[in-house]
Amino acid sequence: MSSLKIQSASLTIADKLLYADLSFQIERKEFWGLLGKNGAGKTSLIHCIAGLRSIDSGDVQLNEISVQDYSRAELAREIGILFQDGLETLPATVMETVMLGRHPHVQSMFKDSKDDLEIARHALQQFALTELSERQIDSLSGGEKQRVAIAMLIAQQPNFFLLDEPSNHLDIAFQFSILQQLKAILSARNGSMLMATHDINLAARFCDKIVLLLENGDYLCGDKMEILTPENLSLAYGCEIRQLGEEGLAFFYPV
Repeated sequence: MSSLKIQSASLTIADKLLYADLSFQIERKEFWGLLGKNGAGKTSLIHCIAGLRSIDSGDVQLNEISVQDYSRAELAREIGILFQDGLETLPATVMETVMLGRHPHVQSMFKDSKDDLEIARHALQQFALTELSERQIDSLSGGEKQRVAIAMLIAQQPNFFLLDEPSNHLDIAFQFSILQQLKAILSARNGSMLMATHDINLAARFCDKIVLLLENGDYLCGDKMEILTPENLSLAYGCEIRQLGEEGLAFFYPV
């Protein structure tokens, strides 16, 4: 079984300490949330785990090997990332864009395999994009582009999903239905996810474990019912946060 280990990681950007001696481990079939206020370092941590940014000290390991020692193709077969900004405007159709997710697996540079095409078509179908398959990316709405980006990630078939604000541009119905789909897909594949989000309630609904980034490099990490308390959240966000409901049905709001 694969695992992602963040081991004694420290990172400072522009003289601001984001985290010091940060350690946690994501096992297969685990669903993690990454919370903290603006500037706390959520996106930076996602990029460090994906091997796109180096940490100052410590290590990020996939299966006991530093992610920096993997080739980009090897790493992309294990770890997929949904960027906060979604898709850039590409001179490509929806289908062509989703097929980019198959790049780490391709056997030929000259011909798409039937299996790759079928995987991409299935990803389009899962996110209600089949009718848009021949549309140009630059003709889509923000929400449609976000669904295409998620479909491309699904087509990539990594074992670990790193999601940076996956609810961006999505209305409330799509937020819940897409996260439910992602969790079902990952469960079926024994995969895992780390979801960075501003929405405490989405994290409470879909995640089992939480990393909560605090000021001055501090953090809290553990089961969501231990971490998601009014006291911890008020400390992290610098305002009073209260809770409605009980375990399993909690709703958090600022006052």
